[in-house]
Amino acid sequence: MTLRSLLVDFNSYFASVEQQAEPRLRGKPLAVVPMLADTTVCIAASVEAKTFGVKTGTRVADARRLCPRIEFVVARHELYIDYHHRAVAAVDTVVPVRAVLSIDEMDCELAGRWSEPQRARETALKVKAVLAERVGGCLRTSIGIGPNTFIAKTASDMVKPDGLVVIEKSELPDRLFTLEVRALSGIGKQMDKRLASHGIRTVRDLCARSRDELRAIWGGVGGEIMHDRLRGEEQHERHGETASISHSSVLGPRLRNPGDAFAVLNRLVQKAAMRLRKAGYYAGRISIGIRYIDGTRWDADMKLVDTQDTVAFLHALDKLWTRRPTDRRTILQVGMAYSDFVGEAQRTGSLFASEDRSKSLYSTLDKLNSRFGRQAVYFASAHKARDRAGLAIAFNHIPDPETEQ
Repeated sequence: MTLRSLLVDFNSYFASVEQQAEPRLRGKPLAVVPMLADTTVCIAASVEAKTFGVKTGTRVADARRLCPRIEFVVARHELYIDYHHRAVAAVDTVVPVRAVLSIDEMDCELAGRWSEPQRARETALKVKAVLAERVGGCLRTSIGIGPNTFIAKTASDMVKPDGLVVIEKSELPDRLFTLEVRALSGIGKQMDKRLASHGIRTVRDLCARSRDELRAIWGGVGGEIMHDRLRGEEQHERHGETASISHSSVLGPRLRNPGDAFAVLNRLVQKAAMRLRKAGYYAGRISIGIRYIDGTRWDADMKLVDTQDTVAFLHALDKLWTRRPTDRRTILQVGMAYSDFVGEAQRTGSLFASEDRSKSLYSTLDKLNSRFGRQAVYFASAHKARDRAGLAIAFNHIPDPETEQ
């Protein structure tokens, strides 16, 4: 029995939730946007809009040109989180949900008789039926079934929307030979360039290389892992580990200046610090990024002594901000991230006792903000952005409304 994973991937998730919640939008080309402005970008597009070439990242003005009848709706992230939890609960009544991979993906465990191909296919069809009944018919899914999560994910991407693809171990790796390497999970733009420099453009090319060759190309064990995944070997995936905590915000037209952009970024830093403390992590690095309206971007980061201290993060932000380019390019989006996490037991900590004394203060501030909302207590440097930096969702992170409102 070679089938171990059933991966549920929701098609055009944000847009589909909007269509389920608002019957007037059903069957219409639709794009979800952070704000109603021609200069912003679509963060999701419905299946109907995608047939016109509209996709995530398409500028609103371009989407309107590609599809004159398209409707735009402002994102409602609390709604998407609610539907996500309802969907996970519904799927779990049919097959055990082993891991939530993102807001629109979940990995389910196939064991025993469920791993038989016919039974697995029947289970997938039942998952689709239960989701339609309990969550809504607009939330279509593409389901992939395979011997490991990686192959199941690859299978789920092969037919969209509303697909169901089963790949057995005996079919590997040949079944994947027609795919471009970018179709594989984990192969991004930079890795694609690296592989191309070695003459690797398709999965057939990739599978022609030995385990040792892939290790050399990847520069480490990642190449060996890819070699084994492509052949359907069982992987002991490490789900749920947090590598970073990040936030970003697309700026409205009136905020696209350095002063307001900095205030929004300041607010993001404070909000992410609250998430960091709730997760029990200490960060050893802070990164910030700016995306300009002309499509270019600037990024910088700073190493820190492991900390949860908002003041320490804001001091680092001040220093990073002074490094930014001083030209007059219009700022479209700002973002930040904490990384290099350690837990309480592993942290080095400051040589000074001030941070430890401040922990009770931050605990009180976080409780006040959780109870009374994001504007209850904040550092004054974010005052200009007090109505910005609300709840937002990255596809690989399901927010907690209590700390991210």
